[in-house]
Amino acid sequence: MSEDTRSERYAELAAVGPYGVRPGHALITMVEPHPGHEYAYNRWYEDDHYYAGAMAMPWMYAGRRWVATRELQLLRYPEKSAVARPVTAGCYLSTYWITAGRYDDHMRWTVAINKRLGRDARVHHARTHVFTAFQDHETTVYRDGAAGPRDFHALDHPYAGLVLEVIDTDSPEQRAGLLQWLSARHLPRRLAGSPAALVTVFRPTPLPGDRMTYVQQVEGVDTRLTLLWFLERDPRECWAEHFTGLDEQVAASGLGRVELAAPFVPTVPGTDTYVDRLR
Repeated sequence: MSEDTRSERYAELAAVGPYGVRPGHALITMVEPHPGHEYAYNRWYEDDHYYAGAMAMPWMYAGRRWVATRELQLLRYPEKSAVARPVTAGCYLSTYWITAGRYDDHMRWTVAINKRLGRDARVHHARTHVFTAFQDHETTVYRDGAAGPRDFHALDHPYAGLVLEVIDTDSPEQRAGLLQWLSARHLPRRLAGSPAALVTVFRPTPLPGDRMTYVQQVEGVDTRLTLLWFLERDPRECWAEHFTGLDEQVAASGLGRVELAAPFVPTVPGTDTYVDRLR
């Protein structure tokens, strides 16, 4: 007898609830494969986990994977980071968009499917989660106004690079002020004439109590913002001119401190491109 997959429920579920295209939430996860396991980790993630543990799930509608070669890792700052210890930790970054209003639905599925993957020995354990959090979308700032790809296109558009920026504040009230300053003043100025087409801003949410044990509980839920800068040029070509000094400008505002600025380039799916350049 075939397994009962409760197919009749799918029509019921599809008929109710939000189903827009805006990225109301995101999963942003930066991972360090253990030394000697880089190739095995890359193949496991691309050949299985990216799909079975992410993209095949309800309401996760876009994804993109990024990599930091050793050359890119050495561009990161600050040297003493509250996010990555050492600051070079975290070779791979995966980013996923989740439909607005579907966070709770998605979380129920993701916890259950990852438990199932664990039971079926489809989890690669030779890795460390450096920075992994589900996030709520706060705002998106565009360089070119209404022209160009929107944030819901960002993980499908062939951007040449991405910068992950994490900013911490001292209180929820200060974070609110930081968000206003970023969206109204800082980001529009930094984007003007830059190779970054847009910046998405998120705030982290706590992981559920029944999360996977290999993922730590999220820090800075009330005091942190996560920024993703989408670049039209390779970050190695424009880092010095456009992405140094972010920490100084944020500090000068008195509203927060940059705890990580880290450049990445997109992986080449189905290949081991860049794996030999991680160390």
